[in-house]
Amino acid sequence: MQQQETKRLVAQRLREIFPVARQWEESVDTRLGGLAADLVVRFRLGDEEKMLVCEVKSLGQPRHIREVVTRLRAFRDQFPSAYPMAGSVYISPQSASILRRNGFGYVDLSGNCYVAFDNVLIEKEGKPNVRPTTRPLKTLFAPRATRVIRALLVEPERTWRLEELAKAAEVSLGHAHNVIQRLRDMDWVERVETNRIRLAAPSDLLNAWREEYNYRVNGVTGYMTPEPPRRKLMELLAHQAETMGRRYAFTLQAGASLIAPHGRLTTIHCYLEGERERFTQALGLRPAGSGEASVQLLAPHDPGIFYTPMEKGGLKVVSLPQLYVDLYHFERRGPEQAEFLRRHAMGY
Repeated sequence: MQQQETKRLVAQRLREIFPVARQWEESVDTRLGGLAADLVVRFRLGDEEKMLVCEVKSLGQPRHIREVVTRLRAFRDQFPSAYPMAGSVYISPQSASILRRNGFGYVDLSGNCYVAFDNVLIEKEGKPNVRPTTRPLKTLFAPRATRVIRALLVEPERTWRLEELAKAAEVSLGHAHNVIQRLRDMDWVERVETNRIRLAAPSDLLNAWREEYNYRVNGVTGYMTPEPPRRKLMELLAHQAETMGRRYAFTLQAGASLIAPHGRLTTIHCYLEGERERFTQALGLRPAGSGEASVQLLAPHDPGIFYTPMEKGGLKVVSLPQLYVDLYHFERRGPEQAEFLRRHAMGY
């Protein structure tokens, strides 16, 4: 969407928010004192004249909103009776928090707004972005991009050179740069020292990933076995994978049982590289429906699943961030197990 069109629609949204206002006047790309303003609105509420000064950005992510906050402070200093606001296609929750902490309002084209002055309080939140092309998260958690995110979350205190991060995540330098730029837009990474980056908000990034991800994006196939779903069966699965030269890693309840036990193990879930037929035949596994399966093999939707697996008692488990997001949408007490893991093993 063009910037001028965004300004026009933001002005329209403001008019909708104040349906009883009189003598409504809008000025786009105008000046107040020595300051350039994107949008200035004057109107009357009852007997009082009000003025809104609105800075408009096409993208309302934290990095852009911090720039807006600096400009709004200048307006507030020169025009203390005016109410400074930000306008955008979509104001993210993080951006909304920044604006409110600084005493500024906001309005977006997705239905969110916050206006608080005198005896006026108008607040609407939780509306999703209605224009997907302005959603930085749309591609941020695509399979290859998630390789970068996984590497950052596995070592949340580490400072990285971009070249190191790209090599660790097995992506091109350009792809790593694009992901980091998106993360900077969200204020989730920061630059430290010279040409180094590190996570600034690992908890926020993990929360965002879990909302965009579901373990069922990986192909899941269930099997029956004479062995009950216990440690011995996990050892048999691991031994067979190693014998065949396949990468594997336990996840969900099986993975959590090795890292932070919480609840009874009813089904073994294991990521397995490559075809399954010879593997399952060697172990005597028979196909079964999800309700009958004691073993479920997951075909990784991306090789990044196997990034830095943990080893517990000779068995490989997916990394902690991967285990957490896998568990979070698991049907059998998954969220509860995920939060237990987070509290007792992750630290963020």
